[in-house]
Amino acid sequence: MHRFYPRLTTTSCLALSIALLSGCAKSDTDTADTTVTHTRHIALDGQTNFRDLGGYATTDGHTVKWGEVYRSGELHALSEADVQKLSDLGIQTVASFLIQNEIDARGADRVPEGVTEIHIPIDGALGLGDVVNELIDARKTGDFSKVPAEVNPDIHRATISSTHEQYAALLNALAAPDALPMVFHCSHGVHRTGTGAAILLSALGVPWETVRGDYLLSNSYRAEENQKRIAQLRAANAAHTGIPEDEVDTTNIEAFYILEGSYIDASLEQAVADYGSMDAYIRKGLGISEETIQRLKASLLEK
Repeated sequence: MHRFYPRLTTTSCLALSIALLSGCAKSDTDTADTTVTHTRHIALDGQTNFRDLGGYATTDGHTVKWGEVYRSGELHALSEADVQKLSDLGIQTVASFLIQNEIDARGADRVPEGVTEIHIPIDGALGLGDVVNELIDARKTGDFSKVPAEVNPDIHRATISSTHEQYAALLNALAAPDALPMVFHCSHGVHRTGTGAAILLSALGVPWETVRGDYLLSNSYRAEENQKRIAQLRAANAAHTGIPEDEVDTTNIEAFYILEGSYIDASLEQAVADYGSMDAYIRKGLGISEETIQRLKASLLEK
């Protein structure tokens, strides 16, 4: 099946190491005529954070295959051209972490005909209680004074602790016959999806430094969207408090929307605190068997 890989310009490929995280990478071939360029970011009209998890090196000398597993934000706003791109990518399965209220509010995913859809709902509240309620209010008023920067790592910690069944379902789905290529997503492709990507890449043997780098790519792909949202919240805060927009303190707003490596690091810290290591978390916490891990590696890794 033909797979669609958008091609970046030469100037956008600064170096191979950078390309493997956010740009492009060339596959090893005998001649220049057969070189294939893979692009991490898949440009879509209706989703800015759709990207390939291929190209990452593991600690034992393998590489994650391109074109087999993707991470994304929500897919309800895809255009017809976007749906065709997913078809060209050969997508067989779409796994969504959205809860029903989110789907009811924004609409169902738009996917190619014949794609298998798997629902693995993860409630964004995650038992965080008052902090989440404050965040809901802050998104309406722009007043993030009661939403500390620590809310992001707290979300990742809670996600690791309270979603064993869901992430086990993701890994088992990825290991199933004929499931690939697959895309998994939440609303923005950051917290729930970021944690899922970190777990998957760790299961494949990708070092944590690379996992963190992949997480932070959301800052690049969502930059315009983030700045627009921060401006909206600044205006809402000014209207709510009656102070001029240029005097609004956006520190906590920016801390929520612009990611830091420490946020996803909190996932690893919680896995270590609960089980001693991320590997033990995957095997004992999620109950993923050695057989399943080997199927994942056989399907998703290459020399």
